[in-house]
Amino acid sequence: MKPIPTLPDRDGLAPSYFWLQPGPWTCMLDFLCQRYDAVSAEAWRSRMQRGEVRNQHGECLQPDSPYRVGDCIFYYRELAQPEAVIPVQEHILHLDEHVLVADKPHFLPVIPTGRFVQQTLLVRLKKTTGLKHLVPIHRLDRETAGVIVFSHRPETRGKYQSMFQQRTMQKVYEAIAPLRPGLALPLLHRSRMEEIPGQFFRMHEVDGEPNAETRISLIEPRGQWGLYRLEPVTGRRHQLRVHMAGLGMPIVNDLFYPQPVPVGVADDLDRPLKLLARSLSFIDPLDQSPRHFESRRAL
Repeated sequence: MKPIPTLPDRDGLAPSYFWLQPGPWTCMLDFLCQRYDAVSAEAWRSRMQRGEVRNQHGECLQPDSPYRVGDCIFYYRELAQPEAVIPVQEHILHLDEHVLVADKPHFLPVIPTGRFVQQTLLVRLKKTTGLKHLVPIHRLDRETAGVIVFSHRPETRGKYQSMFQQRTMQKVYEAIAPLRPGLALPLLHRSRMEEIPGQFFRMHEVDGEPNAETRISLIEPRGQWGLYRLEPVTGRRHQLRVHMAGLGMPIVNDLFYPQPVPVGVADDLDRPLKLLARSLSFIDPLDQSPRHFESRRAL
């Protein structure tokens, strides 16, 4: 169960938290410096002096506070360098008393991670709507644009999350990729996908029982390219990108598949990944009404 935060949201960002596990540490500063070695001891002291590191009882922790196994620690994520603004704009497609549906732009992460905190879809939407309980109920890669659903009512969140866990919704993507003469379409591509050892989050296809399925069809040719309709039956990480690359049709501007491309820190906003979560359809678990949401973006 997610603990109740003892720090308020700050600038649209909920505090992070972790549970203290058995270990050799005697004081909190030693533990924090070892767990987060990219954050200096001076930075942790400053946060503690400002009352921004607390336990589940609301107690402000100090550098010499004892390390107590079982405590839950709350703190704010901070970046060492100023966060650059990502000059793209999200749009709200739908908002009711239970869910918010957004049309995400390319390059914008959904949730805070790594070098992105304020420049994330979740934090932006919290700040514009004031919905403090907003949570995404499925994934969408930073590089991918399109429809994504958030829950903002904790009491009903589980019912909407179960749709994605049970695969009772229909997700349709569009992608631009090379034409492959001789490949019979439409087709159902099935394979086994696993993480590539030592390559962080990249995936690849391996021998074995299939655990990933994608329906692929050609909407229209565009010169040497094709506009494809992709319908994931399963929801593996990077599934559509891996399947298209595995078929010899890597999605245009994909920097990770079939091979990673060395890039700098800055994104090339003129070369987005040509992958769009076009639409999402489901039967609402609360009133059994049909729901259909479609992106206004185009590839």
